Amino acid sequence: MAPPSPKEFIEAALVAATTPYALSYTDSKQKWVILRHLLSLLQEFPGFKPSTGRFMHNDGTEVNLLRATGCVHVANSTTPTIPLVIWLHENYPQKAPLVFVSLHPMTPIHRHHPFVDNTTGATSPPYILTWKYPPCNLSELLRNLVQLFSIDHPFSYTLTTPACLTHPWLVSTKEALDRLVGMLHYDMVALRASTSDEIEKLSLLQEELKRRDRFITSMVAELGEERMRLEERVKNWAEETDRVENWLRVNDGRSIMDLNARDVEIEDAFEMDETSRARLESSAADLAIEEVMYKLDKALEHEAVSFDSYIKQVRSLARQQFFHRCNEMASTSSPTSV
Repeated sequence: MAPPSPKEFIEAALVAATTPYALSYTDSKQKWVILRHLLSLLQEFPGFKPSTGRFMHNDGTEVNLLRATGCVHVANSTTPTIPLVIWLHENYPQKAPLVFVSLHPMTPIHRHHPFVDNTTGATSPPYILTWKYPPCNLSELLRNLVQLFSIDHPFSYTLTTPACLTHPWLVSTKEALDRLVGMLHYDMVALRASTSDEIEKLSLLQEELKRRDRFITSMVAELGEERMRLEERVKNWAEETDRVENWLRVNDGRSIMDLNARDVEIEDAFEMDETSRARLESSAADLAIEEVMYKLDKALEHEAVSFDSYIKQVRSLARQQFFHRCNEMASTSSPTSV
């Protein structure tokens, strides 16, 4: 038995209204329009075949719809054919058909295509977005898609512009609208990319400014602490200055004047007890011995003294220095007053 013709298949599918797979088209006038539009499409594009299937909308609603499946050839023989599935909405022709580019791992859809979603294959050119019946129909929709995909193929990221379409007077209004929408889409993609780069740079700059802000804040805190320390030192120096000024005020410079008038040692200008005086004398003797030992080292270096004489003198001086340092340590451990 020969398979039914496309017309017979469509008519049988539209008439079978009582089976579990009955289509979701209820109005008789609607069915007549669907039959006429599908036959016109199949006559102009014989590579498409009608069939039925279950379609799920984005809200989860499932309906039985007619569909036309086939491939279109665009641009030139080197570009791959584009497999399409055209579903007729349950409210067709008042609602636009649902067009999908069939997905295949060997021919992925480039992700920046202005009319085809690269994850689902859903196709939404301006012709579908501005669908209005009449005059919109399936045949004109497919012709529009062929023209659109010849300019911007969904499987390659290239935009081909035939020479005959370069002049605005040589294109139709719908074609001009498609080209304008495509150009605006790519401009938006480029703007989005540049904006993303700029946002990333500004984010990095923001992080750098935050880091500098933390550094400057810590520096300001450290400078504040340093200022408090300096103010404390100034306060201490001011107290010491007041103490010295009070001493000078009480003595009225008489001690210094007396020292100038008399030939006395400078130590006599200070009041010292015996312990402090002994400590001072021991320290002076220690430094003097240290200086003599240094001179002896230089004399031995220049061979001004013999080694035996050098050793004898160093031993004697070291013994004296030891006793002076012991006296100095003993006087340090005892309370003194100046």
